[in-house]
Amino acid sequence: MADRPRIILSAFADEAANHKTAVEQLAVLAGLGLRYYTPRFVDVTGEGEVEHVVDLSDEKLARLKELHAEYGMSVTSIGSRIGKVKLLDVDDGTHNKYVDFDEYMDTEVAKTIHVADALDAKLIRGFSFYHPRGEDPMEYVDQAVDRLQRMADECAKHNLTFGLEVEANLIGQSGRLLAALAERSQRKNLVCIYDGGNISSQNLDWNEVYDEYAAMRDWIGWAHIKDYRVDTDLEWTGVVDEERLKNFVPANEGDSAHEMVLRDLRDHLPQLTERMQALGAPGVFLELEPHLKGGGQFGGFSGPDGMGVAVRALCSVLDYVGIDYSLRTMDDIREARGF
Repeated sequence: MADRPRIILSAFADEAANHKTAVEQLAVLAGLGLRYYTPRFVDVTGEGEVEHVVDLSDEKLARLKELHAEYGMSVTSIGSRIGKVKLLDVDDGTHNKYVDFDEYMDTEVAKTIHVADALDAKLIRGFSFYHPRGEDPMEYVDQAVDRLQRMADECAKHNLTFGLEVEANLIGQSGRLLAALAERSQRKNLVCIYDGGNISSQNLDWNEVYDEYAAMRDWIGWAHIKDYRVDTDLEWTGVVDEERLKNFVPANEGDSAHEMVLRDLRDHLPQLTERMQALGAPGVFLELEPHLKGGGQFGGFSGPDGMGVAVRALCSVLDYVGIDYSLRTMDDIREARGF
């Protein structure tokens, strides 16, 4: 029997921790058998100060690396917020911020790259900017591309890959739009991040979600695993109120077509893996960001129990569609103990 294609499991660690302490985050994920994680919001010292990973001091970054060694964890990507600002300085009735782009490159983008270097990450998660609400996002693709190219080029100087996540309300809100951004950017180190829940939560059924996945498939570098059950009573306005999303569910229960998507992804994993390894990543990650207890514009929460439910649900789908993965074993424990 031919070897089955393999992915690497990962998770946003802050989703798994009630108090966001680094020790709690790493202990939960290690206990669930994961070896990789993405840092986002974290209390490194355990003293109650929760910070975004991009804002950590060098001393706290060093302490976090010590904890990685202690718990046998490595960083998948930096869960950055770059690109979640307005493309244009216009009042469109939203609370989204606008920052001069040169200033943005010198502050937020530079800090994110510094943290990636400090934590030995090869990947940075980012976004595609907010276009003026109510207008056609396709009209702003070329302006967004100009900025994405600059960010990708800066990442390339540090041997980093920039992943562009599909998400509602942004220019790259669909698979088609995200593919247009990636194609026009013409940067090898700019890839797309698929997230089914971020598509289905735009009131799309599983067939429509699959079509958006297929549109961006050739550009995918890794994927977030989040599922959503569409509210049939929702009066769709074309805009997602991220603070009111309540219907997140495990990967085998919602409308994000995970079985169908992953079955197709299986056939493309060898070439996707080859591309990501050429960019310095160990392979293709499927990263849990389940939001089972709630989600918003800049993060979500599942708790340690919710993350356990999410891991088991994803593994059941992977088993069913024929994609291999690995969790920690007794051999890992023996190795860590020097046996």
